[in-house]
Amino acid sequence: MERHGIGPTHDVTNQAPPLADYNLFSCDTALSDALERDGAGWHRETLRRHGAALSTPDTLALADLANRHSPELFTHSPRGERIDALEFHPAWHELLSLQRREGLHALPFSDPQPGAMVARCASYFLHAQLESGSLCPLTMTFASIPVLQREPALFDLLRDKLYAREHDARDVPLTQKTSVMIGMGMTEKQGGSDVRSNQTHAYALAGGGRGAEYRLIGHKWFFSAPQCDAHLVLARTDDQEGLSCFFVPRFAPDGRKNAVQVQRLKDKLGNRSNASGEVEFLDAFGVMIGDEGRGVPTIIEMANYTRLDCVIGSTGLMRAALVQAIHHARHRSAFGRPLVDQPLMRNVLADLALESEAATALFMRVARAFEASADAASSNTSPVERAWRRIVTPASKYWVCKRALEFTGEAMEVWGGNGYVETGPMARFYREAPVNSIWEGSGNVMCLDVLRAIEREPEAAQALFAAWHADAHTHPALSAALGKLVATLNGPADARESSARRIAQQIVLIAQGTLLAKHAPGEVADAFMATRLADGCGESGRVYGTLPATFDHAAIIERAFPA
Repeated sequence: MERHGIGPTHDVTNQAPPLADYNLFSCDTALSDALERDGAGWHRETLRRHGAALSTPDTLALADLANRHSPELFTHSPRGERIDALEFHPAWHELLSLQRREGLHALPFSDPQPGAMVARCASYFLHAQLESGSLCPLTMTFASIPVLQREPALFDLLRDKLYAREHDARDVPLTQKTSVMIGMGMTEKQGGSDVRSNQTHAYALAGGGRGAEYRLIGHKWFFSAPQCDAHLVLARTDDQEGLSCFFVPRFAPDGRKNAVQVQRLKDKLGNRSNASGEVEFLDAFGVMIGDEGRGVPTIIEMANYTRLDCVIGSTGLMRAALVQAIHHARHRSAFGRPLVDQPLMRNVLADLALESEAATALFMRVARAFEASADAASSNTSPVERAWRRIVTPASKYWVCKRALEFTGEAMEVWGGNGYVETGPMARFYREAPVNSIWEGSGNVMCLDVLRAIEREPEAAQALFAAWHADAHTHPALSAALGKLVATLNGPADARESSARRIAQQIVLIAQGTLLAKHAPGEVADAFMATRLADGCGESGRVYGTLPATFDHAAIIERAFPA
């Protein structure tokens, strides 16, 4: 009987090589164009350097490692002492170091100049394409700065540590740290987004009020992120019906660990590199910031900044998934042709590219509005800029974060079965996508906030719609959509509330349409409006890959990610 030697059963062919060593910034025409027009062209070389560094194989490996090795909580030392220590993989700290070196945590405040907010948001967008969990503590630190700046004595102690460009991973008191991270604790078991139902109480140690010391008793159901050096939290005092805001450090003034006990870490669907916890306050030390009873408006200012970062984070996920999908389609063949040359696949990829570019143009424009309306009380603040910040931001947070869910699923499908397994990045992108829709206010909360903003800022809303009308007159679909939006807003109040999601959606699509009409090639703008705003498209373009065949799909793909 003839025996056969054991050898390879097949050669590995028709598999896309890993995508690495490409420049995240240089290949992104939409981002590059927006950087210039939104006032941060001076940051171009820094972004080019950063874009190259983020795609090296070693840097890409950090994202995988940090998500495969989730943080661990150690509540007690071997001797039985309560320590509430969190242990992270070294890759996590490398990711935080990358962010701090680029100033993602403080740039517009530490180095103020025209365009600084736009520059920082562009850098944040690049990092969001690498890894999402490590963005959480840096975005909260960033968002806490304008709140803390209003507390001069406290801010003087924190300024240098907040602005520092190095990451200090040590779990030691604030006075010993070279840099610090600030977290947030708002929600409780019984309320979630309804923070006014919070039951945590604060008791003054001496005289109460702003700047006074308190002890806190209660809990937080989501405490992000428990390893931070301090948190801004909401609690009730006996003197006020409303909630107050408190600065709660990880260590008490006597140098001992503050009485904020971490009960457990959340076992989350995604965002696994980052820690989210449940905590109990057992006479925890805190200092009141802001006016007593005005805690929600105080901390909402922080939330407004983090909502913008949710938009950017979701846009970054979409961009990362898009370039992975295009790369795969260029290297994978089926039925005798590369996927990218097959008409239906080209339609899908081109449609994804439109969504990505529209979201990029949107967040960069909103970032410019944040900078232009930094002092909302100033008579020099343009009503249009105020509207972009106050109305378009929550609408964008609702719509773009929702679109990321569908987007990452569609991009995963381009990869087929390879996209569904954890050995590639697509599964991580998909698991990561839902968090930004939930964090800092879920969809309904955002849409109701849009209506509230329009009602409270009617002058700003009217100025915004007037500006859009001027931009839309040469695009019938855009003009018609704007007319429908205004008619809905002028309708009965109860109908407006039940239509809040549709209103927020239309605000974003009109905003994106005006931006693309002014700044993108005609082919891009026309294809976007034909599938998102024109009659018969459902005013959403919910299923990707439904572009009319009349558009040059290949050209749209090439613009999105040049070969």
